[in-house]
Amino acid sequence: MPELQKTELNIPKLGVGTFRLQDDEAYNSVAMALDVGFFHVDTAQIYGNEAAVGRALKDSGLARENLFITTKVWNENLNKAKFVESVRESLRKLQLDYVDLLLIHWPSPENGETMQEYLTELKRVKEMGLTKHIGVSNFTVAQIKQAVDILGEGVIANNQVEVHPYLTNEKVRQACKKHNIKVTGYMPFAVGKVLTDETIVAIAKKHGVSAAEVVIAWELAHDLVTIPSSTKRKNLETNLKALELTLDAEDLAQIDGLDCGDRQANPDFSPAWD
Repeated sequence: MPELQKTELNIPKLGVGTFRLQDDEAYNSVAMALDVGFFHVDTAQIYGNEAAVGRALKDSGLARENLFITTKVWNENLNKAKFVESVRESLRKLQLDYVDLLLIHWPSPENGETMQEYLTELKRVKEMGLTKHIGVSNFTVAQIKQAVDILGEGVIANNQVEVHPYLTNEKVRQACKKHNIKVTGYMPFAVGKVLTDETIVAIAKKHGVSAAEVVIAWELAHDLVTIPSSTKRKNLETNLKALELTLDAEDLAQIDGLDCGDRQANPDFSPAWD
């Protein structure tokens, strides 16, 4: 096999997520997002919406090279028997020849397969040209170290983890920084909880913007990629406007201080969180 190239992840820092969106709702959300100016779309095998996302991508008419598409391999496919074919099936649904970023969705293989096994398969699909970059999701500090020990420095491009003002996930972010792994923060609004926080609302009022813009700008100021989702065009447009907002040091410190460990995504197969 050819040597796995260590390439810099050139990922749009603001994307659109599709978690919990199905069928027409997923299609319409992605279609609107692409229309208002998003180029980065995040999906996953377990979301059950890759086909709807694929139709929206195709119908957009946008050039493939201008899009950045991420999907994630589910727990039942984290083995030598199923991994590659599951990725091919994702590509068929997405109507793509490759994705830009392929992630291990959870470090929780259904049948207890080793990390060595499923990361070897992840590396293999990159060598096959089915993805440009590879990464992980929901990996802890210890698991990041283990993954880097297996694949080597500079190979894992991304760790997608829950990050929002109520869960800043600082230890994991620092571990990723140490290994030059870009962090994508999912659930930036903590399922809407932080959008009514009095500190964030006050900062939004100060800048004459929405609470959503403040939260996204906070994530971006910390060099995170983030992937909020919405089914409303107005909200998608508002989210995109966050790219124009610069928060000052006092704003950032106030939002940093809201961290209270309020984790939203914690299924029974989760790792032992840091």
